[in-house]
Amino acid sequence: MAVNRAGIVDRNFVEKVEKLRFGASLSSPPPAPRADRENPVRPGTSLSARQALALLESQLESRHLDLVARALKARDQCFYTIGSSGHEGNAAVAASARPDDPAFLHYRSGAFFNARARQVPGSTPIMDVLLGLTASKEEPIAGGRHKVFGSLPLQIPPQTSTIASHLPKALGMAVAIERAKKLGLAPAEDDRIVLCTFGDASLNHSTAQGALNTARWFAHQDRPCPVLFVCEDNGIGISVPTPNAWVQTTWGSASNLGYVYGDGLDLADAWDAAQAAVLWTRQYRRPCLLHLRTVRLMGHAGSDVELTYRSPEEIAAMEAMDPLLTSAALLIENGWMLPEEVNSLYEEIRQRVTALGEEAIRRPRLSTAAEVIAPLAPLHPDAIAAECARPPDADRRKALHGSLPEEDRPRHLAVQINRALTDLLLKYPESLIFGEDTAKKGGVYHVTADLQKKFGAERVFDTLLDEQTILGLAIGAAQAGQLPLPEIQYLAYFHNACDQIRGEACSLQYFSNDQFRNPMVVRVQGLAYQKGFGGHFHNDNSVAALRDIPGLILASPGRPDDAVRMLRTCVAAAKVDGRVSMIIEPIALYMTRDLYADGDGEWAANYPAPEEYIPLGKGRLYGDGTDLTLISWANGLWMSLRAARWLEKEHGIRCRVLDLRWLNPLPTQDIVDAVQATGRVLVVDECRRTGGMSEAVYTALVDAGVKAEMARVAGEDVYIPLGAAANLVLVQEEDVRAAALRLMKGEK
Repeated sequence: MAVNRAGIVDRNFVEKVEKLRFGASLSSPPPAPRADRENPVRPGTSLSARQALALLESQLESRHLDLVARALKARDQCFYTIGSSGHEGNAAVAASARPDDPAFLHYRSGAFFNARARQVPGSTPIMDVLLGLTASKEEPIAGGRHKVFGSLPLQIPPQTSTIASHLPKALGMAVAIERAKKLGLAPAEDDRIVLCTFGDASLNHSTAQGALNTARWFAHQDRPCPVLFVCEDNGIGISVPTPNAWVQTTWGSASNLGYVYGDGLDLADAWDAAQAAVLWTRQYRRPCLLHLRTVRLMGHAGSDVELTYRSPEEIAAMEAMDPLLTSAALLIENGWMLPEEVNSLYEEIRQRVTALGEEAIRRPRLSTAAEVIAPLAPLHPDAIAAECARPPDADRRKALHGSLPEEDRPRHLAVQINRALTDLLLKYPESLIFGEDTAKKGGVYHVTADLQKKFGAERVFDTLLDEQTILGLAIGAAQAGQLPLPEIQYLAYFHNACDQIRGEACSLQYFSNDQFRNPMVVRVQGLAYQKGFGGHFHNDNSVAALRDIPGLILASPGRPDDAVRMLRTCVAAAKVDGRVSMIIEPIALYMTRDLYADGDGEWAANYPAPEEYIPLGKGRLYGDGTDLTLISWANGLWMSLRAARWLEKEHGIRCRVLDLRWLNPLPTQDIVDAVQATGRVLVVDECRRTGGMSEAVYTALVDAGVKAEMARVAGEDVYIPLGAAANLVLVQEEDVRAAALRLMKGEK
């Protein structure tokens, strides 16, 4: 029979507190509790008795939330039982910081959440957590979509992280707070710091290591980065022990990183350590690691059978280290409370939390798919159009460009994107461009050339070579009110950091019911067909990992004028609706000027007027042929237009070519209309046959009930090799021609 460890922990507290006495032998009546509560709770600490009493209450509330969660789970009324028991010392960290210090919390920071709420009048943390545990749509942060610690008034963005994926964006917000002051976007006296809590097991994850490394990288250059990393070290990750002294040995003397150790099992020691770490971080504007000793009680979660990896003796030893017992002993043994007062408070909180739990299970839950989806990706097309129509300052434009770019001759893709970025940096003073090599070098392909000279090193800057950091900096900056336009050097490099978009950036509006946003536009240099340079990492044609990210706007322009207009649309969607966009720029077309013949200049284009944009999900049609429809995008568009010209000239086959432009949202109606006009469609997909866009186009047609003859050409399901061998697995113009002829003949 399974042992109820939650019940044992609960009973232990009551029984052991009853045995505690102060100031007298057990046979003598105790003196009345002391009233001088502004004095230290014990000699040698800065924690007052009044503060300790408030922290104890936050700790007890957190404990009873864990107990009630287990009880409700037994009745199938609770859906989350990872608790904070043993970590309640983090209440001291919350109370040591200010409520305007943003805090990124992991799932065992329940006492922190309660203590932070005490700093903000009107907060209802117990009910808020219970509504999350019971998945009620009235829960004020995620609306029943997930159980998270989050609150807009408490400046706690919700985190779904279990493996430290929130560290990069916490770091990003810390850097953004300082940058905002230099850009005049925030008052110079803004001395907020950012707190970020996580476990010792998560500290070993590459994401955590990267964030800590980046923080030290900033500090090494004397660049402000006021982030307090709080490692709540309970010595185990689910069932895997953390080696003894691993955290302290690894990080205790790391360069360019403050280090403070605190005993989270001792409330006064945790307070003093937190006070020191917060003060140091705030004063010096440098990163610090607060290493807080904790213990994990009641297993990893309610479903965890702890006896499979810990002996009964080990479990009992952990339970004897319960921080609530030491907090109670601190107050009782130093004369501030009687044992019966502590237990009375414990039982009063139990009754209060239990009653609120019963109320929470009666609150309504999400009942329709529309309710679930509602906050994921808001979209207001009219507002986006109005934002695009708002031009940047004309005089400053002319000064920056030298002459207005729309009055220049047609230019190629790289130049026009550079001009568009110039206009956007001018229009949005809060916008930033950064990435690997984007500043002085102007990017590997010089797309961002001279932007740092025009706008300064605070707005256009290089990062270290870590895509998780680049995207984390973007998320943090966006949550701090800035408008990041980060660059990922190659599409294959993005896959190293996909979770920063999939699990973090695109989930924030969803898990905060659209209360928190991280608007950004990520430029990715990608796709294949580079000549004389390549291999898999520089010629990556995989979009499968992007297509299924909920809420992500995905664009891939082939033409220079489209790239400018679509970039404006994405930035406007970020400003208006907080959307996250990714633009895949086809590297092979950056310098392309010609289409049908050398010197024809047909691929170059004029710079669009500042107010021009392209609505989300709107394709571009070339030609009005009635024999065959070609559907493609980016490099495939260039090939398709050439193939269409050849088919008409050599075989009299008149085509129309649809450029998707938007990969999400897909221009479904344009696809349907273009195919119905000819009854035949050839999808030209430069990406892999599996997971490429051809699958999406086929599905759109089938879902719409379109009756047509369909065929596709697509890249092979393989990594792209070096040199001419790449052409053996990538779609070639000859492949498009041959497939079109077969389709016209009714051949498969």
